[in-house]
Amino acid sequence: MNKLTLVVLSLSLPFLSACTPSMPTLPDMPNLLPDMSLPTLYKDDVQQGSVLTRFKINQLRVGMSKAQVQDLIGSPSIIDPFHSNQWDYINHTTRHERSDIHYRLALKFTQEKLATIDSSGIVSLAKMTDKEKALEEKRLIEEKAKIEAERQAKIKAEKLKKAQAAKRIKDEKLAAEKLAIANAQEAKRIEDEKLAIEKAQAQVKAKAEALKNNIKLEQAKQQEIAALKVIKTQQPKQETLIKKEQQSIKTPWYKFWLD
Repeated sequence: MNKLTLVVLSLSLPFLSACTPSMPTLPDMPNLLPDMSLPTLYKDDVQQGSVLTRFKINQLRVGMSKAQVQDLIGSPSIIDPFHSNQWDYINHTTRHERSDIHYRLALKFTQEKLATIDSSGIVSLAKMTDKEKALEEKRLIEEKAKIEAERQAKIKAEKLKKAQAAKRIKDEKLAAEKLAIANAQEAKRIEDEKLAIEKAQAQVKAKAEALKNNIKLEQAKQQEIAALKVIKTQQPKQETLIKKEQQSIKTPWYKFWLD
């Protein structure tokens, strides 16, 4: 029995019951009757604006360049020409038999670097899926490990820098001490050379004085010898004269005529 036959029978039952009251009634067949309500027309979801996910938004970091932001979440919906340092990502989605989605993400840049992330307007954005949560957790663990590695590297670099600075100061101190010792040695050498030169000059001067004195002594000696020679040469004459004078004194005056 098809559905059309059942419909005809259900419509003719009141007339048949009026003509023949003793006619048996048909059983209720509510489950066999088709749904006569009009179908609801299906409407596609209407999506307008930027399509974002919390997983991507969570990866935004202060300090990113504009190019890095675009690579991560795409170009903004609106860039105010009078406020080019602010990017707005706006979405208005009308969904069939579900609540609509409205969200807005505002990013501000300072000197071409991301400075402020205003995510207060993304409340209606869909939550992360379990897969995205797992990826987010993995990313956070990797970021923490990276930050810790960078911190340890920074600490190591600071220690190395301090050690190098201490070594440089120590080397400079040793170099200064060596230079001071070298300067002292050079000053002593110069002083010793000066003293040696002065001593040599004194010795030369002393020798010159001694030579000069010797020459004077020799000259005096030669003069004395010459004087003695002169004396010796003149001594006989003087002795003769002296003898004559002595004789003249002893001889009477009248004997001069006899000589």
